[in-house]
Amino acid sequence: MPEPATAGVPPGAERRRWPALGVGLVAAFMALLDVSIVNVAVPSIERSLGATSSDLAWVLSGYALTFGLALVPAGRFGDARGRRTVFAVGLALFTLTSAAAGLAGSPTWLVVARLLQGAAAGLVSPQVTGLIQQMFAPAERGRPFGLLGATIGLSTAVGPLLGGLLIRLGGPDHGWRWVFFVNVPVGLVTVLLGWRFVPARGGTGTRSLDPVGVLLLGAGVVALLLPLVQREHWPGAQKWLLVPAGLVALAAFAWWERRYARHGEPLFDLALFRIRSYALGSLVALVYFAGFTAIFFVFTLYLQNGLGYDALTAGLAITPFALGSAVASALGGRLVNRYGRSLVTVGLCLVAAGLVVVALLGAARPGPGLPWLLVAPLTVAGLGSGLVITPNQTLTLAEVPVPRAGSAAGMLQTGQRLGAAAGIAAVGAVFFGILEAAAADWSPAFRDALLVAVGFVLLALVVDLADNLAGRRRRRRPR
Repeated sequence: MPEPATAGVPPGAERRRWPALGVGLVAAFMALLDVSIVNVAVPSIERSLGATSSDLAWVLSGYALTFGLALVPAGRFGDARGRRTVFAVGLALFTLTSAAAGLAGSPTWLVVARLLQGAAAGLVSPQVTGLIQQMFAPAERGRPFGLLGATIGLSTAVGPLLGGLLIRLGGPDHGWRWVFFVNVPVGLVTVLLGWRFVPARGGTGTRSLDPVGVLLLGAGVVALLLPLVQREHWPGAQKWLLVPAGLVALAAFAWWERRYARHGEPLFDLALFRIRSYALGSLVALVYFAGFTAIFFVFTLYLQNGLGYDALTAGLAITPFALGSAVASALGGRLVNRYGRSLVTVGLCLVAAGLVVVALLGAARPGPGLPWLLVAPLTVAGLGSGLVITPNQTLTLAEVPVPRAGSAAGMLQTGQRLGAAAGIAAVGAVFFGILEAAAADWSPAFRDALLVAVGFVLLALVVDLADNLAGRRRRRRPR
């Protein structure tokens, strides 16, 4: 029997679903924006605080590290105790730590604020997806997931643009502080609106939150992410020993979860991976984000450091991708129930094709008019990305039971964070390796690094086609 549209929503509160979704989208935008917006502020932070390269690495990567660390436990807590409290507390903490980051008087202060800000973002993010699962029936989720996909695409792509604008308005020495302060008024209003509109009920009431599972998963995620996010600032090959250690910790986590499930509610129900749509959809997301996130990393480096564009112009250059992604995400949410995973396949093909053109043109014509030259292929790639993120998320979570929605979304997003870190590490290694070998010739470094990102997109396409083929075989079986 299909789930009711208002599963977990108090009687009479159905009309508040869309305001609650709007509040959640604003919170998701803020959390994801802070992954990319700080990149363009690095030179200003370095001058203002006298930060070292190691400090700056932690300012950038510490947020992603604690963000990924908090996702699954936060999703589980929301499933168990209700999502409104977790959402409001996480968003309040995010607002407070944003203010603390903007007021930072030393590099250490800023690093600590960023670590706490990332953890707060990790508290908020899985509640948004869990709320969509809770408030909307499966057939209705395409549209809200489309809006969430548009939010993800916009927040990731407009970060450099908004950061560059704020730095220009605030000045080269203190403009970076406004990158953090901008969260404060928006966060305060969103906390109040969230407390009013987000449903108070919906938790399973589970008492135990599986602390051993939290520790094992946390150790595994940290061990995998740390060498990736610190690859440029942690010399020596010893850091890569953490990768097998992280895999061992994750294997121990899987063993513990199976054991714990015999007498209690585990942190993450591994039976979810027996759902084909969830398992393969999560893999598509992991691999796609490895290529998707690396695009902005390479593109902004090439435009600013290689071709001498300022932060605002570099941010404007990526806007066609952002707009295309936003439009296609909203459209994909409406079409996913009709076309299914074929929509993701089309999207991945468009992303790969658009990025190949960007790579070749960007390397062949590195002149003053390059951003204009790349408008069309970036728009095509953005349209494709919108058709990937929203439909894939909708299809991945479609068969997940509502009481597991938060932890399932948390694990999905943890995979995205791991994929993004691995992709930036791989693409960055190629980029800087070629740059060093080619005596600071930025064009071939840009081209080849972007083609590596395309390789991740094509790998995601292979996984998607496997899922599509498996789904067709399943439908053809006699009943």
